[in-house]
Amino acid sequence: MNSNYKIGILGGGQLGKMLTLAAQNWDVETHILDVSKDFPAGNSCTHFIEGDFKNYKDVLKFGKDKDVITVEIESVNTEALMELQLQGKIIHPRPEALNLIKDKGLQKNFYQINNLPTSSFVFYENEKDIAAAIKKGDLKYPFVQKARTGGYDGRGVAVIKSEKDISKILPVASVVEPLVDIQKELSVVVARNESGEVKTFPVVEMEFNPSLNLVEYLICPAAVSEEVAKKSEEIAIATIEAFDICGLLAVELFLTKDNEILINEVAPRPHNSGHHSIDACVTSQYQQHLRAIMNLPLGDTSIQMPSVMVNLLGADGYTGDAVYENFDKCMAVAGAKFHLYGKKITKPFRKMGHATVVDSDIVKAKEKAKYIMDTLKICTK
Repeated sequence: MNSNYKIGILGGGQLGKMLTLAAQNWDVETHILDVSKDFPAGNSCTHFIEGDFKNYKDVLKFGKDKDVITVEIESVNTEALMELQLQGKIIHPRPEALNLIKDKGLQKNFYQINNLPTSSFVFYENEKDIAAAIKKGDLKYPFVQKARTGGYDGRGVAVIKSEKDISKILPVASVVEPLVDIQKELSVVVARNESGEVKTFPVVEMEFNPSLNLVEYLICPAAVSEEVAKKSEEIAIATIEAFDICGLLAVELFLTKDNEILINEVAPRPHNSGHHSIDACVTSQYQQHLRAIMNLPLGDTSIQMPSVMVNLLGADGYTGDAVYENFDKCMAVAGAKFHLYGKKITKPFRKMGHATVVDSDIVKAKEKAKYIMDTLKICTK
């Protein structure tokens, strides 16, 4: 590795920030492309280039002099990445995989073609087609509608349990799946480098806010049997190898009431379900992603301490300059580690940071995490 090794990252949000922080201990340059240096990664990267990662010319120009290019968000201009790849640039994850993953319809087809376990599904072009299918009896309640493109952080998903929920149906091309009867939602973050080395992080359990469709608690390790943990990791490995991805892949899973494990969806980048690894694992997901895209040996993913992570969201009813009320009280919680993303403006339910509580007793860790969630109020002046 040269001392002026350049990593290009498309996206300057919190994931980009944490990637640049992980790289700061190494003799590498991190370059971010996004529309404003005021974004979270603006103060932590080596160089911030203001531009649009969805724009062909901006991405092409940005990638010309980078040793490796990666992403912190899927909705980037893959045509420019294809051209850079033809020019001999190293792109991880490869743009062909990005094209599959950022369309949830293509994603579901991919699982079916590659014999990867997932729930049944049907495609609809718009809300009228869904309404017609309900009327004909071809589509039965309850079901989940997912926008094929553009969904993020709970947006682009509608849970339709009965006729009362019809107004929630989204007017977009979508994938519709039966509402799976689950006992737990799990996630496995898996890494792979160009040499073919693959490592998984321990399985985590996700508890979602039912109305926001956002992760409320992330529990590591998940309270599942060794058999379920092993099978989940095997599915994650099979999935990253099928996509032929180098870097990270977060594989979100459903554990059904019948103990079947199904792939919900994936993300080819650092992920909310891996944030805890910064404080709880030997190697963080961010350092692991860098190791993987640079084709370095992958790090030890062992848990150093059980943990519970909680997302820190903007309080409902507040938009403006962020104020963190009761932060001092929360800082007094033993084992609590805080990561504020540096977003200047808070909005209702916007992800403003996360806190990870490490404790040898997972029950105590969750109690502390709940205290933080209930006590810290992100509002305005």
